Amino acid sequence: MSWHPQYRSSKFRHVYGKAASKEKCYDCVPITRNVHDNHFCAVNPHFIAVVTECAGGGAFLVIPIHQTGKLDPHYPKICGHKGNVLDIKWNPFNDFVIASCSEDATVKIWDIPKHLLTRNITSPKKELLGHVRRVGLIEWHPTANNILFSSGYDYKIMIWNLDTKEAVISNPVKILDAHKDVVLSMSFNTDGSLLATACRDRNIRLIDPRAGTVLQVASYKSHRVNKVLFLGNVKKLFSTGTSRWNNRQIALWDQNDLSVPLLEEDLDGSSGLLFPFYDSDTHMLYVVGKGDGNIRYYEISPEKPYLNYLMEYRSHLPQKGIGMMPKRGLEVSACEIFRFYKLIPTKSLIEPISMIVPRRSESYQEDIYPLTTGAQPALTAQEWLNGVNKGPLLVSLRPGSGAVNSLPQFLEPEPLVKTTDLSQHQGRGGRMPLEDMQKPSEIEDGRKQLKAEEKLLKNEQMCLSNGFDIFECPPPKTENELLQMFYRQQEEIRRLRELVNQRDVQIKQLELELRNLCTDTGSY
Repeated sequence: MSWHPQYRSSKFRHVYGKAASKEKCYDCVPITRNVHDNHFCAVNPHFIAVVTECAGGGAFLVIPIHQTGKLDPHYPKICGHKGNVLDIKWNPFNDFVIASCSEDATVKIWDIPKHLLTRNITSPKKELLGHVRRVGLIEWHPTANNILFSSGYDYKIMIWNLDTKEAVISNPVKILDAHKDVVLSMSFNTDGSLLATACRDRNIRLIDPRAGTVLQVASYKSHRVNKVLFLGNVKKLFSTGTSRWNNRQIALWDQNDLSVPLLEEDLDGSSGLLFPFYDSDTHMLYVVGKGDGNIRYYEISPEKPYLNYLMEYRSHLPQKGIGMMPKRGLEVSACEIFRFYKLIPTKSLIEPISMIVPRRSESYQEDIYPLTTGAQPALTAQEWLNGVNKGPLLVSLRPGSGAVNSLPQFLEPEPLVKTTDLSQHQGRGGRMPLEDMQKPSEIEDGRKQLKAEEKLLKNEQMCLSNGFDIFECPPPKTENELLQMFYRQQEEIRRLRELVNQRDVQIKQLELELRNLCTDTGSY
């Protein structure tokens, strides 16, 4: 079985879950009591949004991520829907735009102000009208900007292009009409060229969303699927559901052959749904049980047994829904590799749970933080609709470097003179052969590029300090937070020194080029 691996080496064998202290939780939050099987919570580095209980219509709360503690009972809501809100999702490329769908058969797009809310928001930025029955699921495209998928109880999936000026959009760019029952789950592959769906008819479908064609169907009788998830670039699908005997079950599928699962495993006899989450950077899979307090986590490997059980986080407080912080919002100095936000309606509490790799050092651990998906889209909406596929733009989580990488990249200037050759050329009377010299225009290009990079760095440092927004990040309150801030600053100082050294080398190279050019001009 997958939970009995024979001596297997892994950096994540000892990952543990750590619940936040009481003062870092969100208390007195009126969490919805709706029985719909969704997360009811969406998180980004600026805000946490949670569907709330309210009389008449539907509403959700948007709370600044650092505003922990007790929530004011009169805190403003986003309340423009006429029916219960069933799903909310933040735009992956704009932390101040959120989409919501509801029982009133509409999807609404909301602009969230950067300052604190002072009154209820009732007017959406855009309203999408196309479904004839309630809308249960929404998903943003992972790489294309302003492309939104919605799924309703009319058994249709609609693709919306939000790159328009109209406030009310009635015509989706594409309608996928391949399902005979309600769609329970949607998941994209890494570049968004394929869509996997789980349907109430117990089938998993692999769909080309632009063509609208079903590429494969998995109709395995002994696995009744509820949720399906693409596992990054490993060409596999993961699903949760129930077995013939109503045990909670997980299954792993080969993306190219959905006839029989590669692996299926019964977990327990509980009745709650299982929500899967996958971290493609660490290849870790988290399975969160609805109605219980457990979070199981596994490591995915390309060879058998594919699924390697690591550990289980246990809690006596059951979760109704769960939110997930994007990787760019994690605390890298604490070796945090994942963070959940657990909704506990019995206590009106939202409790953050951090998954941590135990390390002694508080400096940046490059081996557990590879390049990850950033906040910049790889494609425009029209490019994706025209058939272009492109993977996500990656950024580094190293403090102080993420913002630079998420902007359009400058081409690195090729060194005008290799540093190893400098001493040799200087030994020949400071003279270089003609074939090694650059033209004046190329020197000018190098100078312009240096100025552009320095300007970019200056603009970045005006808004960022150690990779954090100085307007959003509060001052440290405890000794531990102060220490973490100190280590971040040390890391930033080291990075800036490296940058200064690189600039010095480039300046020396340019000076040498100019001297050689002057010498060459004088000889003629």
